[in-house]
Amino acid sequence: MAGGRTRKQGPGSASPVAETNPLLNGNGDTKFPVDSRKTPEPTENIFLFIPNLIGYSRIILAGASLYYMPLHPRTCSILYSISCLLDALDGFAARYYHQSTRFGAVLDMVTDRCTTACLLVFLSSAWPRWAILFQSLISLDLASHYMHMYATLAMGGTGQSHKKVDESRSWVLNLYYSNNKVLFLFCAFNELFFLALYLLCFSSPILSPSLLQPVNGAPGLTPQPGSPAHPSPSTLFASPWSPGALELARANKMDSFWPWVIAGVTFPVMAGKQFINVVQLVKAAKWLAEGDIEARRRERAAGKRLK
Repeated sequence: MAGGRTRKQGPGSASPVAETNPLLNGNGDTKFPVDSRKTPEPTENIFLFIPNLIGYSRIILAGASLYYMPLHPRTCSILYSISCLLDALDGFAARYYHQSTRFGAVLDMVTDRCTTACLLVFLSSAWPRWAILFQSLISLDLASHYMHMYATLAMGGTGQSHKKVDESRSWVLNLYYSNNKVLFLFCAFNELFFLALYLLCFSSPILSPSLLQPVNGAPGLTPQPGSPAHPSPSTLFASPWSPGALELARANKMDSFWPWVIAGVTFPVMAGKQFINVVQLVKAAKWLAEGDIEARRRERAAGKRLK
């Protein structure tokens, strides 16, 4: 029969049904058309991730606290404290929304370093006698974190976080970075100690002698901070932003009891934080030195092979 299937028709010959219905193959199974166009993957804007938005708000609050820092201790302390507390919130948001990024980690660390350094700079100007100590703390904080971050990227690879420290390298750093409660405690108490010192600038003349000296040795006319007999600041200083004028403006603005309590409670933890910075600096230097030794060994081995 002409319309029937003969033996000469191979197994790959299409049936009339398949010819009339292109969605059926020769076996009568459904055949789906292949779309050559690929759906583009959605692009993500890392800068608008929720943890990074929190990081931007920290910068704004820190900047506002610096504006109020010279003469408004309560407003400055509130803004600065909120900025520091948000440091814990952005880490939680990064884990909750699965938005942990290298940019966010660097933004967080840079914000921490800059805000602490700015506060210590103010303490250096408020208490010139202790300026060398505050300058040393700034240098230690910046150097230890920079070297630790650089060593992690150079030796551990670009995918390794600076918070992942092997216990065999340093159990102190491993405990510090792996336990969120320990990390928060040390960072919070460190900032609280410096905030307490900042508040003492407005309440306690014990830590630093006054920049204002008695006039001709007359005790009743001395322009010491808090003395009701001193002249108007405008008659004493050519510039209202001079160190003496600022000290006079800060004098006896608040009670010193609670700042002293906070400073006494947080001092041991602050000292421990500085010890961790020293350990971090030393371990990072040794890690980089080990990498240099290994690189020089490979260079010598490659030179011998070329000879």
